Parts: sequence; structure tokens; C-alpha cells
Amino acid sequence: MPAVVVPFVEQDSIVRKIWGKADTVMFIFAGSAAEFALNKAVDWLYFTGKLPADPIGRLFSTVTYARMIIFAERENAYKAIDKITSIHAAVEQSRNAKIPDWAYRDVLYMLIHYSIAAYELLEKKLTAPEKEKVFAVFYEVGERMHLKALPSNYEDWKKDYALHLENDLAKSKFTIDLFKQYKKHLGAFRYYVLIEAQKLLVPKSVHTLLDFGKFSMMNLIIPAYKLCRLIKLDGILKAAVLPEEYKQHIKELDIV
Repeated sequence: MPAVVVPFVEQDSIVRKIWGKADTVMFIFAGSAAEFALNKAVDWLYFTGKLPADPIGRLFSTVTYARMIIFAERENAYKAIDKITSIHAAVEQSRNAKIPDWAYRDVLYMLIHYSIAAYELLEKKLTAPEKEKVFAVFYEVGERMHLKALPSNYEDWKKDYALHLENDLAKSKFTIDLFKQYKKHLGAFRYYVLIEAQKLLVPKSVHTLLDFGKFSMMNLIIPAYKLCRLIKLDGILKAAVLPEEYKQHIKELDIV
């Protein structure tokens, strides 16, 4: 009798809809790139040298890893999460220090917030039960990583996320350098697009810390982009804003 395949995320889950579209994943990446640069623990990735050397690739790999877990069978998802834990343990050993538990939670919280924010920006508002399902998926990831003090539901998470935004973020020399690296690796035009997208995705406190202006060109572009999707012209726009080395990777993200 064949083994029963149990997916990590249910087939009809809103989380699969969110992470099954390349557009949404790109916006999750964009928002995370802004908040991540402000995190007080970002020096850990500067320690390895990987983040400043390839900030786009590093952040993109984090997002694609999360996506791989979401679409995996449960056992394979657990293996992937365990691998992430072991990689971080190796870095801790090299530095002879421990990554703060709150820093792990911060990354998890970013994935929750930007999953919701990106989908609502590009698609439609999520219902309370749908937001709870988004939270539940990443809560299970955190549980598997043995993270402490995780909130048990979406409403409690919102309160804890607000505390994180207040306590764990600051504009630092790493923030300034990371944004310089984003511009260097993306080029002036793509960097401009990134910033304009971030303005619509980040929480108010992140917006303030990064000195973002109130107006975003994305308010004008997104309605036009949605129309382009309907008439199948969105590929032209994606080609214009994506670095060449990521175009195939982005194309492969479209599942639903």
C-alpha cells in the first residue's frame, strides 16, 4: 500500500495562493529587504560576508527557501527547516556567540507580515480566518526551529510584532550600507522600483526609520500592472524590472 503523502500546507490553503504567484513573492522579497536592513541583528549576516557581497541573492534565497517549505511534503519541509537550523548553528559556532532568539522570530514575523501585505496590495483583502492560516503556517515553522515565546494566534502575533518593530529595529551603518548594496546590485532604475514598492508594504515605523516619502509611484503603476496581467502583458514589465540572473527563477515561481 503506497505511503500517504501529507503536504506541509493544505492544497487549498490561502498560503499556497499567496506563495504560488511570482508577483506576490517578489513583493514579499521587496518588503523584507527594507525591514531586514533595519534589524539590530543584521550584523550576523555581515559576519559571514555573504550579505554585503550578494544582498539580492541572499535575501532572495531566504524567500525562496520559505516558499520551498510551503509547497513541500511535511517530512521534506521538516528536513528543510532542520537544515536552516543547522546552518545557523554552524555560524554561531564560528562566531562563538548565539544568535538572539528574538532575531529568529523577527525573520519569521517578516514573512507573516509581508505575505499578507503583498497579497492584499496585488490581489484583495484577506479575511480574519485567512490571516490566521498564514500565521499558523509560519508558527509551525517556528515551532520546528524550537523558537521560544511564540504567540499562539494571529491577534497575539500582531501585538508581538508591534513590540518587535519598536524594540528590534534601528537605522545603523549596516542599514545604510545594505541600501547602497541594493542600488549597486540592482542599478538605479530597479532600485527606484524597489523603494517605491517598499513604501506601500512596510509598517509605519519602518517607513519612518527609512525616511520614505509619503507618495509612491506604485499607487499609479499597480492598477496598470493588474490590467497588464489580465491581457497577458505582465511578462514585458517583469522583464524590464528584474535582473537578468533572476528572470528564470522568478518565472519558475508561478504555480497557481
